[in-house]
Amino acid sequence: MTRRPHAPQPTPIHKTPGHRTPLRPWQVRDRCFNVRRRGLDPVEIRTFLHRVADELAVAQTALVAVQEENVRIKNALRAWQSAQSANRRYR
Repeated sequence: MTRRPHAPQPTPIHKTPGHRTPLRPWQVRDRCFNVRRRGLDPVEIRTFLHRVADELAVAQTALVAVQEENVRIKNALRAWQSAQSANRRYR
């Protein structure tokens, strides 16, 4: 099988038992599959991969926002607990 010079190479799949790094949107977008006779429609595959990558990007952005909010809430709670503790000592 010959490849066109400008065609992206297939993204390697790492099968490490017990440890998987999360997929990134660019990994989904850039994923290539071997072309076989009577294979799947490459345009349909590429369209689907872009859709999945877009949804993954939205999910990862939301996750980061939730994690940042979680840190902010924990810090506010610690500050409030410290203030409550200090108020009780001086009564």
